Amino acid sequence: MKIILKISLILILSLFYSEAVAQDFVYKPVNPAFGGDTFNYNWLLNSATAQNNTSDPSQEDRNSRSTSTSDPLNAFTERLNSQLLNQLSRSLLSSQFGSDGLEEGSYSIGNFEINVIDIGEGLSITIFDSSTGSETQIIVPYF
Repeated sequence: MKIILKISLILILSLFYSEAVAQDFVYKPVNPAFGGDTFNYNWLLNSATAQNNTSDPSQEDRNSRSTSTSDPLNAFTERLNSQLLNQLSRSLLSSQFGSDGLEEGSYSIGNFEINVIDIGEGLSITIFDSSTGSETQIIVPYF
């Protein structure tokens, strides 16, 4: 009889103890984008950056350009090349299209067919590349 009393007492105590220790499960997200604590943002960003093994190709291009332009001689050479190409393209355009600029008509320069049309609010310039079959249309408005 004493064994049954001891077992029932243990069962009753274990029920009360489990009631006292039990609690509701509450989910709290870690990521601040989903309602988590905003102080986790820096930790998550640093953790993701540390795990990122890939590199952005455009960022590598920017880094290589910034190191090449940090040298004054390279920067001067790049500016000089740019100015020479601009002057060359201006002289080419003025010899091809005249000193008054673009006039209506069709022009052929190498693989390019250029059609210039007055559309009322400006000039429509259509450039067709016969080697690739691609076409570009530019509308230059009147001011």
